[in-house]
Amino acid sequence: MIEVSNISVGLNALDGTDAAELRAVRGAVRRMLHLAPDDIASLELRKRSIDARKRSDVHLTCTARVALRGGGNAERALLQKLRKRRVGKQVRQVDAQTISWPQALGAPSDERPIVVGAGCAGLFCALALAEAGYAPILVERGDGSRERTKAIETFNQTGVLDPESNIQFGLGGAGTFSDGKLATGTKSPSHRLILETLVAAGAPERILWDAKPHVGSDILPTVVENVLARIRELGGEVRLRTRMTDIDVTGGKVRSATLETRTESGLMREERLAASQVVLACGHSARDVYQLLRARGVTLERKTFAMGVRIEHLQSTIDQAQYGPAAGHPGLGAAPYKLAVHLPNGRSAFSFCMCPGGYVVAAASEKGGVVTNGMSLSDRAGTNANSGLLANVLPEDLPGDDVLAGVELQRTCERAAFAAGGGGYVAPAQLVGDFLASQPSSAGASVVPTYPRGVSWGAIDGCLPAYVTETLRGAIPLMGRRLHGFDAAEAVLTGVETRSSSPVRVTRGEDGQSLGTRGLFPCGEGGGYAGGIMSAAADGIRCAQWVMAAHKDESN
Repeated sequence: MIEVSNISVGLNALDGTDAAELRAVRGAVRRMLHLAPDDIASLELRKRSIDARKRSDVHLTCTARVALRGGGNAERALLQKLRKRRVGKQVRQVDAQTISWPQALGAPSDERPIVVGAGCAGLFCALALAEAGYAPILVERGDGSRERTKAIETFNQTGVLDPESNIQFGLGGAGTFSDGKLATGTKSPSHRLILETLVAAGAPERILWDAKPHVGSDILPTVVENVLARIRELGGEVRLRTRMTDIDVTGGKVRSATLETRTESGLMREERLAASQVVLACGHSARDVYQLLRARGVTLERKTFAMGVRIEHLQSTIDQAQYGPAAGHPGLGAAPYKLAVHLPNGRSAFSFCMCPGGYVVAAASEKGGVVTNGMSLSDRAGTNANSGLLANVLPEDLPGDDVLAGVELQRTCERAAFAAGGGGYVAPAQLVGDFLASQPSSAGASVVPTYPRGVSWGAIDGCLPAYVTETLRGAIPLMGRRLHGFDAAEAVLTGVETRSSSPVRVTRGEDGQSLGTRGLFPCGEGGGYAGGIMSAAADGIRCAQWVMAAHKDESN
């Protein structure tokens, strides 16, 4: 098999379908390598990105793996023939790779590992353990996808919040309802395995090659249900509507976990399970878990996190800024962006979880607090683009020495936003032009806010610390220089976004176990070790390997 990189594909051959894209890549490879139509036995697209550096020449740049009908001899002959041509630098021979799950380290015991949290980290940790024969018990405080979706719809329509099943809590975690973006800045040998697992569970195949892959919040609920079904099929046990309410730490080691389950009749059933390995993948919003860990003497530390608002523009504005005359072409789709700026005072601001053609969502998990996030459906066909617009909060920004001071700051800002919105989980909103002029807004303009509970026009300054709002005020004009229209006066700011990451880290050692608490494995975003779906899922697999290693050590 040979791999061909830097394949240029013009937009004229594209109609927005995967089939047309694959045909165009196949044709481009044939032309590059001077192959006849029937020379190619198979072609696998490995990477696809949009090159928009020149607005007059927006095109795709792809990498593909090709098998020739003549087999290895034909491929070696072609490489020899291309060696003296410039295109030869873009072609190399590769071996087909087989990706597999981590193997068991010793025989699993009757005592099953407990994984707390069924977000992306917990799901992939439990799946890796199940694939290796460890039959984990996966615990999730929220509902399965169908019931969770109903709870979110009820909240959007009525303002009645279920604190246990919402955009933060439930099968799939917060990532299920934030577009399912799979791009990551981290590197892990698990990434391909994660993507292939999601495709097998119902995600679109194009995530295997798209440089900025996403699944869509309309497809993800089915995907995570299928992953859950696979865990059960392999012998894992899944307990929904179940919370870990206590953990016994004796002699610096985990001995048991107390689980509380709400039955279908509404009663609460408590059970204490012996456990020498507990994976803590509770997500960044499980504030009660942080309080429990502190009470049980588990080592925690403050970490940098970020807060701010959601910013919305017309998607057509972003498309034009990114693609120029090619904006709107079906082969390109809705344009994304990623921005970061550093201010002279040392502060920085950045876009986060950008949702092309998406919607601002109501992401509260505690009563009396407004929280925003963003999501897109698989087609990204919404009128608006939105993104988190955030500034860092440093540990030294927080008062006192309470390790949970960042959690309390988040809660304070969420409650301030609830009050500014006038109650009912209505969100405070302000036009960018008014925000930059430090004056409240009285009405919207061309960009209609998509936050489902409605907005109350005014000022957002009172909902966030001054160092955050002033950082955002200084950053927006700088971002407007990099992305035309970003600082448009009619763009909308909706507050507040406080849950981009955890303000707490559950410290762990090189063996993955909590410092000072053997058998406790902090995992994913809630533990402070990930920043998105892919990095969290990879951390889940890594934690599964650590659990296996710890089990082997105890067995010897």
